[in-house]
Amino acid sequence: MTQSTVDPLHTLAREHLPEEVAERWVGLLRPGLRLEKAAGAGPGRGTGTAGETSPVVGRLGGLPELPEGETWPVWEGHGPLAFVASLDCASLPSTALDIALPADGTLAFFHFDGQVDGGRAMVAPDHPDSWAGARVLYVPAGVPVAERAAPEGIRPYPVVPLTARMETTAPCAWHPVVSQEFAPMSEDHPVWDEDFQDALAERLEGTEHRIGGHAHPVQGAVEYEVARGALGSPPWDDPRIQEEALRWVLLAQFDTDDDADMMWGDCGALYWLIRPEDLVERRFDRAMFTWQCC
Repeated sequence: MTQSTVDPLHTLAREHLPEEVAERWVGLLRPGLRLEKAAGAGPGRGTGTAGETSPVVGRLGGLPELPEGETWPVWEGHGPLAFVASLDCASLPSTALDIALPADGTLAFFHFDGQVDGGRAMVAPDHPDSWAGARVLYVPAGVPVAERAAPEGIRPYPVVPLTARMETTAPCAWHPVVSQEFAPMSEDHPVWDEDFQDALAERLEGTEHRIGGHAHPVQGAVEYEVARGALGSPPWDDPRIQEEALRWVLLAQFDTDDDADMMWGDCGALYWLIRPEDLVERRFDRAMFTWQCC
């Protein structure tokens, strides 16, 4: 889509970066959907912080609605996953995105959050035997569903209705597209300038639930983590990791959220990434999960 030249990120880049670098960096920006609490929401509608009525596009927490033949996701040998969020694809303004989200149906996100084992087992992209601990389920429109009771040991998270708004997202300084665009990068490259990075950080304050766009990592670029896992965990200096990292895009991230009583590690976030071709084919079983915390 065409980016607005008055977008705050464009302005920020041109204020802090040399002109040629700013134009190249702006070319890396991507549209995303920021998911925010729809305060005082009624059925199908919500009231934002500015008092404007906004459509509810999904929710954090509660209980999932699943098709009759779909079992509650379980990590064999460990236990049931917790239900994190569901999104109504028909309500999402996804035409603003540069990824091919379904036009209708529902996406449901599950994660093994440690409720049933005291946090002993962790889900990580470099441990394939843990991948069953995170799931994305897609329920096509028109498929009959019913609310499913939580399995023993799972306490549902409080329900937080969500609304969505379009925002322009920036890659973190160590994102693979930044490395590709500005290679080779020295430590004194303008993109790494402290004032520029501080200005970017100020724009990322607050809870960050997001669909599409660039991920907001708590630590390093999440694309490298899932790429290394997808390649079978080669050494970090394997050049294939850079190439593979460029193949993955953010599907969704869910932040620590006090309203939903969600705490991922120490104020961390959950991330699901997917290859664009798998998204087109609705192969959500091929999505990769990682998480980071402070």
